[in-house]
Amino acid sequence: MTRVGAIDCGTNSIRLLIADVSRDKGRWQATDVCREMRIVRLGEGVDATGAFSSAAIERTREALSNYADLLVQHRVSRVRMVATSATRDAANRDEFFAMTAEVLGDVVPGAVAEVIDGDEEAALSFRGAVAELDSADAPFVVVDLGGGSTEVVRGTDDVEAAKSVNIGCVRLTERCLHSDPPTPQEVAAARAVAAEQIAVALEAVPVDGARTWVGVAGTFTTLAALAMRLPVYDSEVIHLSRVGFPELLAVCDELIGMTREQRASLGPMHEGRVDVIGGGAIVVQELARELGARMGIDSLMVSEHDILDGIAFSITDD
Repeated sequence: MTRVGAIDCGTNSIRLLIADVSRDKGRWQATDVCREMRIVRLGEGVDATGAFSSAAIERTREALSNYADLLVQHRVSRVRMVATSATRDAANRDEFFAMTAEVLGDVVPGAVAEVIDGDEEAALSFRGAVAELDSADAPFVVVDLGGGSTEVVRGTDDVEAAKSVNIGCVRLTERCLHSDPPTPQEVAAARAVAAEQIAVALEAVPVDGARTWVGVAGTFTTLAALAMRLPVYDSEVIHLSRVGFPELLAVCDELIGMTREQRASLGPMHEGRVDVIGGGAIVVQELARELGARMGIDSLMVSEHDILDGIAFSITDD
């Protein structure tokens, strides 16, 4: 058994998993020591400016420093930090990497964040999401909906096809949804952008014949909590829950039509998702329509295990 630290830094959040990883009957298993999430909005404005703001890097530094303390406290032996969509797009990403080297170097000498491409992001997300699923429900289509990108992956035990497209809850919100609540014209424009990008993904990933749609990351888990009418966010209830399309589409419609104040008052809603959950809901609705028609399904499975778990497994592969 190996104690590892996995860090995922995306457009909207930075997350930490400290886990004891072992192998049983040929399959990797991770026992959580702790999971943490901070909304830092690293990618704020990157779609428009092409660069990280100083404030965004400082927010990320503060969160990463807190994580470094936890890594030391729990005596991890290996650490891997990956950076995804926003970091691929930012012109000043060297400044970000220098910051991560400074903070992580105090935990493991030489440690630094690494930028991964969309294919690797998809593969790590898939590996984390399906590790504990029943193969009778395969093939799976795993969708990781982030702040700046969305990964669509098909596979059973291994990835068979994957595609990362540049659409996510933050990117879509910044590009299209400017009013509070969004106007019908803004929503229509956002739907068109989402549908275009989803079509690109599904050209590369044949989903016909797949049996189970698995949604990972905060947009999906929050929507599941709201669809189940949970009073507060409860990861144990949410993990591996199934949400029927009628309930899923209805809660998406509600969120898209709400004001910021109304969204903020919802019990399961993290404050860092209030501004962007409407954009995420639009992407999910377009996905449900396409995957429902192509796969012949009428429900979504939601997993709390995702790229973080995939990163943890990848550290112990050797």
